[in-house]
Amino acid sequence: MIICFILLPYLAFSQEEAKFYIGFNSEPLASAFEIIEDTYHVRFSYENTLVSDKTITLKSEQRTLKELLFEIESLFEMSFEVLDNRYIIVNKNKGTPHVQELERIIITSYLTKGISKQKDATFEINPDYLGILPGLTEPDVLESVQLLPGVVSPNETASGFLVRGGKTDQNRLIWDGINMYHKGHLFGMLSPFNPNATKQITFINKGSHPRYGERASSVVNMSTTKTISDSLQTQIGFNGINVDAYVESPIIKEKLGVQASVRSSYTNIYQTYTFDQLADKVFRSTKIQERSNSDNDFSFLDYNFKVNFKPNEKNKVYASVISIDNELDYTVRDQQQTFNDVMRIKNSGYGLEWEKNWSSSLKQHTSAFFSQYELDYNYLTFENDEQISEFEKRNVIYDSGISTEFQYQINPAHALDIGYQYVLKDVGYIFKNTANLEFILDQDDSEIQTHSFFVNYHYKNPRLFDVSFGTRATYFKELDAIRLEPRLVLYKQLFKNIKLQLSGEIKNQVISEIDETIISDLSLENRLWRLANGKEFPIINSKQASLGFIYTNDGWTIDADGYYKKMNNITALSFGFLNPQNSQYNLGERDVLGLDLFLKKRYKSFSSWLSYGYSYSESTYENLNNNNAFTSRSNVLHSISSSVSYKLSNFQIALGWRWQTGKPFTPSVVTNDGFAFNNGINTRRLPDYHRLDFSSTYSFKFSRNNKLKGKVGISIRNIYNQDNLLSREYFGNNDFENDVELIDKFSLGFTPNLMFRLYW
Repeated sequence: MIICFILLPYLAFSQEEAKFYIGFNSEPLASAFEIIEDTYHVRFSYENTLVSDKTITLKSEQRTLKELLFEIESLFEMSFEVLDNRYIIVNKNKGTPHVQELERIIITSYLTKGISKQKDATFEINPDYLGILPGLTEPDVLESVQLLPGVVSPNETASGFLVRGGKTDQNRLIWDGINMYHKGHLFGMLSPFNPNATKQITFINKGSHPRYGERASSVVNMSTTKTISDSLQTQIGFNGINVDAYVESPIIKEKLGVQASVRSSYTNIYQTYTFDQLADKVFRSTKIQERSNSDNDFSFLDYNFKVNFKPNEKNKVYASVISIDNELDYTVRDQQQTFNDVMRIKNSGYGLEWEKNWSSSLKQHTSAFFSQYELDYNYLTFENDEQISEFEKRNVIYDSGISTEFQYQINPAHALDIGYQYVLKDVGYIFKNTANLEFILDQDDSEIQTHSFFVNYHYKNPRLFDVSFGTRATYFKELDAIRLEPRLVLYKQLFKNIKLQLSGEIKNQVISEIDETIISDLSLENRLWRLANGKEFPIINSKQASLGFIYTNDGWTIDADGYYKKMNNITALSFGFLNPQNSQYNLGERDVLGLDLFLKKRYKSFSSWLSYGYSYSESTYENLNNNNAFTSRSNVLHSISSSVSYKLSNFQIALGWRWQTGKPFTPSVVTNDGFAFNNGINTRRLPDYHRLDFSSTYSFKFSRNNKLKGKVGISIRNIYNQDNLLSREYFGNNDFENDVELIDKFSLGFTPNLMFRLYW
């Protein structure tokens, strides 16, 4: 199957002809560029403002690429520069080449159109121009990231992905400069960030710029539009889970504009088969699915609002607001007793940015943000309508900061970035049980202030190499600790079609998640955030080095990257089911050795890719496993993703297959006294995981003279309904006298989804 995916586009057609019949009838210029790309096998690079609100009409006739570009130049105030007979730079003014953006890109259309890999080893994702991906009808922010090499999601959640052997809480999510902590709608099954409001995503898995700190693994930096639209742009849509609306409008021409979006579930009105499948995956093996006489009310809502202000050519100001809200109210009635689970998870944030151009070579970016995360969970027990007990779990984060950065272009070959950041994190949690008396089972409330200075130097010489080297120095006030974090990225063109990338970085992390095992009735949100304290929770440290090679030629792309990562001061709870009397946190370290391999072939309208990841990680903790190393619980040893897609004008179709080895688990034997664990920690693996996904979309116009456009799509996840076992876990209740319970968690089943959108 994999070989077929790769070779199908290559075998589909014969040699490309020089002339093609092509024409446009009031076609948006951006869409026309896509058609030209597919027809002539080229790639455009341009700023969105150059094509927004522009339409093109050309009579259909045979044209060479050169003839077509000449005609477009005569219609619009733009010119084209063609590089290597394939890459076309669109310039605003004739004779004024603007090649800086293209020089940064070393692989265009990485998985699909709209995803590129940069010289600094980052991935850029542009959802507005994102091509189709298997299993997705809309450009889901976090699901798109998961298809990149080195990223896996063992639990099939949008936000629960692992990057190069790291943990889920080691991925930093940033929205318009605001730190985000929400794990996702429907307990992680859906990305909490509206894909129709997200305009650019930067994903970093190695060699991070020193402006990025706080997390030990990866960075997902999401931003909304920074341009002021020339006219009102609106879109509304719905799928099998939610409805949403997006609007972008100018207030003062070229000076002031606004953007807003809202998305809400409609499960309180109607629950589709798509929702039922997602809910079945989430609630399977929990009491919600096990009880038939229950009442379950689940809903989510997210919205964001942004103001863009451009008082003059040298100053730009942006103000952003985002809110993400999930609610669950679950009630079970059993004769005279009633049990009620009430959970609310909310993350709101506010951001302010100022960009100042002091000169053509000196720029300054200043920003401030505030983020608030709240998790409230109450488990209430009633007898004859009178409350007799309550368990309360609460997790609150107040995260705020201010930063400024100067970017100085010394000359075309040398650039320097210098910046300062101040961040205050206030984090608290509490577990409280109330029956006849109130007992606080565990609690913590602490804050950490950090002062960070960073500097980064960039040298560019096409005949030698590009190198970016910098360091980040952070002072953690309450811990009275200083950490240095050097960063390095080196890019070298070895031969015409072969490039080298080398990177290294050190990162530190003071906020992380812990597994709450005191009570876990829902088995859903049992991970809470807390701050390091320098004792049983020290500052997490991560070191990573990687070396890779990139080959591009004649539609072929090969990207291979090997890496080694070491993490220190990670914590884990003792396995209570192994020793119920030992529920303490243990310090440890993790070693990860891995290889990411990506292969792609594009031919005309066909495209196929294959991604392979090898990652072996083992952990060593004090007082666990006799202090001997064991396979990390989240380790996925081998993973493969493959896809083949086809695009013809406004129609797209994609088929993708995923396979990966099962997660490790601790085997047990059933005895008269319950479970016995005699074979060590994580010494067995679950069965291999695999599934086949499908997607198709079609864009259309209602009439030639009407701006109203539409888009329909269908996706199917797990076409052959494979019942994958995702994890095998052991839970005990808060009473030590209760037996240990084994819980198997399974994958998403056959799940279709429909999408419909309107644009005007």
